[in-house]
Amino acid sequence: MSQQPSAAPAPTSAVATVSERHDWWRDAVIYQVYPRSFADSNGDGMGDLEGVRTRLPYLRDLGVDAVWLSPFYASPQADAGYDVADYRAVDPMFGTLLDADALIRDAHALGLRIIVDLVPNHSSDQYEWFKRALAEGPGSPSRDRYHFRPGKGKNGELPPNDWESIFGGPAWTRVTEPDGTPGEWYLHLFAPEQPDFNWEHPAVGDEFRSILRFWLDMGVDGFRIDVAHGMVKAEGLPDLGSHEQLKLLGNDVMPFFDQDGVHDIYRQWRRILDEYSGERIFVAEAWTPTVERTANYVRPDELHQAFNFQYLGTHWDAEELRTVIDRTLDAMRPVGAPATWVLSNHDVTRHATRFANPAGLGTQIRLAGDRALGLRRARAATLLMLALPGSAYVYQGEELGLPDVVDLPDEVRQDPAYFRGAGQDGFRDGCRVPIPWTREGSSYGFGDGGSWLPQPAGWGELSVEAQTDEPGSTLELYREALAVRRSTADLGAGDAVEWLRAPEGVVAFRRGDFVCVANTTGESVALPAYGRVLLASGEITETAGEAKVPADTTVWWTRA
Repeated sequence: MSQQPSAAPAPTSAVATVSERHDWWRDAVIYQVYPRSFADSNGDGMGDLEGVRTRLPYLRDLGVDAVWLSPFYASPQADAGYDVADYRAVDPMFGTLLDADALIRDAHALGLRIIVDLVPNHSSDQYEWFKRALAEGPGSPSRDRYHFRPGKGKNGELPPNDWESIFGGPAWTRVTEPDGTPGEWYLHLFAPEQPDFNWEHPAVGDEFRSILRFWLDMGVDGFRIDVAHGMVKAEGLPDLGSHEQLKLLGNDVMPFFDQDGVHDIYRQWRRILDEYSGERIFVAEAWTPTVERTANYVRPDELHQAFNFQYLGTHWDAEELRTVIDRTLDAMRPVGAPATWVLSNHDVTRHATRFANPAGLGTQIRLAGDRALGLRRARAATLLMLALPGSAYVYQGEELGLPDVVDLPDEVRQDPAYFRGAGQDGFRDGCRVPIPWTREGSSYGFGDGGSWLPQPAGWGELSVEAQTDEPGSTLELYREALAVRRSTADLGAGDAVEWLRAPEGVVAFRRGDFVCVANTTGESVALPAYGRVLLASGEITETAGEAKVPADTTVWWTRA
């Protein structure tokens, strides 16, 4: 029996507020929920949609504008749900379509918007189209919806080209044909269980336009597009001519990423989105060589936002930060799109741990580093991020100052990249450990049945319960920062900052009557007191018009 959404509730003032806020996405703070690690409602150790729904009041009180949900679609879970078997169904692990409907409605009633993940570059190998393509054999029209090719070599024993998977090894897998013989190869830029769609086939575009309408009709407020730089491949699938291709990502346009043809797809999608009321949005996960190429995705007739991965990868260094901030704002200004700022997500080591280690170790780290230093820098980096013009993203648990769990036993790891010999480092489990809600309990309030990844001892002292109403806690810092951001006219949307003269190692800028100063050095610095202190990530002292700002501390001032 198919799942049917329930009848729509009567409109509420909160829903009206959601729908009437013009250009809300230009200054939005969007909170990423990784559903399996957020809240477990049924005690099976796995987070679910009902768990998210019950915690929506927490997110409203935190002060965010929207909630982005990582994939919850029906999936064999070969890559944590990014291998989708049915784009119109909820995986039983997470609940039902009725649960999704209830979550969307409750979020709207609380004044929150819901953004869902969309995975258009590839499907699961259990997707009905792919199973049919395997069963029907070479020459089948079903195979044209993916990239099936004969192999090279005397007997077709070699892959069709030299492309490598992001998860390691060749980006091609050879199939056994229905008659039992070795046959064609299919392309998968990620896991073998994730075959890439052929977006040159009209049926693929038709299917995804239908999927968009399905979820828009359910009431979602937008889509985060996974691998938005993928989908279109260079004509003829040419060899790249080099090995260790993962190291080239982000440095050049690849024959399988950031091809110009993706923009035609997004123009079609934008026309669909604009048919719906309520200012629905698209957000691109687009890994590109430069922020200038990222700007191509957010031209007025394409997507609304694109993740700023260049900023995420920037070290806690004043000169580097100024450079990437300027480049970002300069790139977005000509296309009229807001800049976005992000410090953590489900694919990288949490910034409280990255900043606890020396610069240059990358975004996946298996070292705890100096925990106190990392937290101090993380708090300062958060205030700097929230002061910048545009939209900001918060990954679940960063408001608690959570570190990465770097000492997970190998036998409990579930990141698929960990089980492959090359490619990504495979340590993403550390940022996906279920978050703590209470000081005690079998899983610190995550659920009644433990958690799918083990939580460390002492997790309860970082919990929502432990930090709520605790002066100086990271949670209260976030709550206050988001409240000040929303109530301060000079914060939020915009496309420029006015840089102020400052000592080496200090970032200082003005936005109207608002001033932000971030001391990225290891020593206290003396600065002018720029007005009334709104908020600081650490203790500062002011005397005779001068402020002493400690190491790794950010301060917000106002002259108003």
